[in-house]
Amino acid sequence: MSAPPFLAKIAPRDEVPSRMAGLPRPVVFTNGVFDVLHRGHVTYLAKARALGGSLVLALNTDASARRLGKGPDRPLNNELDRAVLVAALESVSLVTWFDEDTPLELITELRPDVLVKGGDYDMRKLAETAVVEGYGGKALAIPFVDGYSTTALVDKIRS
Repeated sequence: MSAPPFLAKIAPRDEVPSRMAGLPRPVVFTNGVFDVLHRGHVTYLAKARALGGSLVLALNTDASARRLGKGPDRPLNNELDRAVLVAALESVSLVTWFDEDTPLELITELRPDVLVKGGDYDMRKLAETAVVEGYGGKALAIPFVDGYSTTALVDKIRS
């Protein structure tokens, strides 16, 4: 039995620039942990994708996610499992990882046309915004779908 075609969307970081070159423009970039995939995530990613011709999603590695302080047992799903889940989504064109605390280095290297973050970010305060706007790109925040959060879901399961 052959591998599902969506697995081809997952790329090691060093392959992303060449893979991105073949994607429809404008290229939208977003990032996050996406630990336990829920309705809020898929709605956000669909809205991000609608802003351009393709969507590149950079996941925090497990080590990077742990440094975010969401708890000692997070992420619940490892980085490869998280990549497989988001790659299966129609809205996502390419998936990779970053190990730093922020995706600033990766964004600087890839130069996406549009940077998208969740509505809880003040885009004016992000170094990534300055980089993207510095070369003529756009940086936007997309409001979250109220009532959906991995942390809240994990708390609900625990109780």
